[in-house]
Amino acid sequence: MWYGQPIPSRDQIDVGGILKLQHLSALYPDEPRAFNVLYLVSSRLPEGAEALAYWAQKKGARLVLNQNGVAYPAWYGPDWASVNAPMRALLARADHVFYQSEFCRISADKFAGPARGNHEVLHNAVDTQAFTPTHASRSGELTLLLGGSQDQWYRFDAAVRALRFVIDAGVNARLLITGRLRWHGDADRTRQDANALIDGLKLRDHVELTGPYSQSQAPGLFRRAQILVHTKYNDPCPAVVLEALATGLPVVYSASGGMPELVGASAGIGIPAELSWDRDIPPDPAAVARGVIDLSRDLIGRSQAARQRAVERFDVRDWLSRHRAVFEQLAAA
Repeated sequence: MWYGQPIPSRDQIDVGGILKLQHLSALYPDEPRAFNVLYLVSSRLPEGAEALAYWAQKKGARLVLNQNGVAYPAWYGPDWASVNAPMRALLARADHVFYQSEFCRISADKFAGPARGNHEVLHNAVDTQAFTPTHASRSGELTLLLGGSQDQWYRFDAAVRALRFVIDAGVNARLLITGRLRWHGDADRTRQDANALIDGLKLRDHVELTGPYSQSQAPGLFRRAQILVHTKYNDPCPAVVLEALATGLPVVYSASGGMPELVGASAGIGIPAELSWDRDIPPDPAAVARGVIDLSRDLIGRSQAARQRAVERFDVRDWLSRHRAVFEQLAAA
């Protein structure tokens, strides 16, 4: 197996689709000089991915593509097609494509072209033995989590404003915000925006910016919270949501992208959102707050439903088993 690039360890701070390869590379180690499968992740393609795929197949190796989201006008602007060009070429060449959600397949078909070879939807996965609920007693404070990286202002803005609504409704609540803040290229300007919103809403004592984190640190961070607030629009198949479910955190989310496929009816509350490829539609903070308050009224039951859904549908051992079956089919063909 070759992944076309180094795989970060669980103790390294990294983000994106490359992290799922930590599980796969433990079972199928990276062998760049002796491999029969080239496995690429569309959201984290190595430089020259098309050339790598061409030469790998020319030498008799098989190409497997893990297809995540694609660029489209609202996300990338008018030059979206150039970003998708490598994905288009790989989708046409791949011997097998794993779409991370049905939404990923639909968006890839629309903006990068359909897969020419075998393909299926295989959602992202989570290690449910590493991400487990805490048994520690809860204080009287409701702790919300905005997980992952904060690369879009609207995600940060909607979550912080929702917290203000929750507190104004009489709930003693706080918000943990993880990851990098990067909606501007200028880090100082980004931090100024964040502080201005927090201070303007008088939430300085209720918001904690934890900063980036590694996969080994993630379970402990998730266990500090009780509800995940996921405000990203059209998110294809975020691992952070699966990690939250496995940790027993129900989710309030924008009901767009692949999110309804992940959370379902019992493990959270979706904020309705129309489908648009031309603009991002942030969830209404007041609606997010109402979702948080509704979940808090049955936190034990919703937490159990979240954990059960992760174990039954998204456990990494099932994900690895499906990969093994596909690799064996490709080797026998």
